[in-house]
Amino acid sequence: MNKVRIGLIGYGSMGSLHAKYLISDEVPSAELVAVCDSNTERLEQAEKNLGGGVELFDNAEKLFAAGLVEAVLITTPHYLHPQMAIQAFKHKLHVLIEKPAGVYTKQVREMNEAAAGSGKVFAIMFNQRTRPIHQKLKDLVASGELGPIKRTNWISTAWYRTQSYYDSGSWRATWSGEGGGVLLNQCPHQLDLWQWICGMPKRVQAFCGFGKYHDIEVEDDVTAYVEYKNGATGLFVASTGEAPGTNRLEIVGDNGKVVMEEGKLTFWRTCISERKFNREHKGGFGEPECRKCKIPVPCNGNEHKDLTKNWVQAILDGTPLLAKGDEGIHSLELSNAMLLSSWTDNWVELPIDDDLFYEKLQERLKTSTSKKKQGLKTSLNVSGSFK
Repeated sequence: MNKVRIGLIGYGSMGSLHAKYLISDEVPSAELVAVCDSNTERLEQAEKNLGGGVELFDNAEKLFAAGLVEAVLITTPHYLHPQMAIQAFKHKLHVLIEKPAGVYTKQVREMNEAAAGSGKVFAIMFNQRTRPIHQKLKDLVASGELGPIKRTNWISTAWYRTQSYYDSGSWRATWSGEGGGVLLNQCPHQLDLWQWICGMPKRVQAFCGFGKYHDIEVEDDVTAYVEYKNGATGLFVASTGEAPGTNRLEIVGDNGKVVMEEGKLTFWRTCISERKFNREHKGGFGEPECRKCKIPVPCNGNEHKDLTKNWVQAILDGTPLLAKGDEGIHSLELSNAMLLSSWTDNWVELPIDDDLFYEKLQERLKTSTSKKKQGLKTSLNVSGSFK
């Protein structure tokens, strides 16, 4: 196989973005040969933008049955990511899904099992893992230079949204339409990077504001406290109701602290570990000498395209994946745990109780405003509207 023939499922904003670089041969070893969307207008738009060389389908099963592709890129609404992926694996296709992995961990575990059983290459569009600043930070922590982590703190509030944004679609910010708010819509990348760099915590307690700053039913403000197995603690703050917002990750270790903010990476390196200084210093007051290091970071590349290239090369020659598909469950588990903690007003131990979260989510789906206003079923089609 010299080229991977790709089918795109979902031609919305993200789908059209991926289609643009694929149809322009910017991923040399890939060829976009099919697009699927149940929305007629979007299919017409795809035909206009992509030309006659791309086959169009209004149903994913028709695309699978046509035998035109070896791989699919799934850019459907959140609830459909696992469903579409599982169907693709049954047809022995390689899969790349957009983030998030899904809405609830129970369906994502089923997807991961299907992926493992298929033997196909499975990736998730965590394109921010390709950013040099994130890779540098991960390498710094993994190298041990920072020492054992004591505390992590990520303030992710640069997501300001107006009421008109939420009013632009009846599916927006509803349990039945999106399955969540700032955690599932705006912050999957930050939650993924947090655990990718610092590891998964052992338990979570969170306080979510549902419609705190907007007339919506899902969370638009979150403060979560976590504890790690080594005794370290962490804080994650997210909001769509603060202006100006902040995007700052601070990681404190035994050998100093590192801060990522405004595209810069700064390492305050102590000349002696804090624990060693604490044991040996006899002068009463005092603290370890510290040196400030600005870590040079190259400019960002073409994130989405680079992640897709990596997936294609993994299919062709076994190149290691930057974002394995089964790792998508980690950020979702953090998101689910924060919601469940807020709903139950209690700590949530990880791994999460999949069935309990699903039960609590179903309670909210029954009263979701999107469902009530439209009088429609909760099963979604691939264009983002309800069947």
